[in-house]
Amino acid sequence: MHFNIYLDDETGKQLTEAARRAGENRNAVIRQAVHEWLTRRGKPQWPQAVLAFTGEPDMPAFEAGRAHLAPAKADPLA
Repeated sequence: MHFNIYLDDETGKQLTEAARRAGENRNAVIRQAVHEWLTRRGKPQWPQAVLAFTGEPDMPAFEAGRAHLAPAKADPLA
């Protein structure tokens, strides 16, 4: 599939230089950038810092506060 994009001169120069440093052509760099952007936008995910969080050592686990709760009723509308 073919597309035309229009870049300002400065962005075009930066793209050309980045592609040269990467040993790629501009089309390959643009393809990769669009692919990465679509991947990030298509799969919303918590940041890695949140996913890796294991809790605070001095804080009791959330589930620890449930012990004093009454058990759920068979019919929640009763």
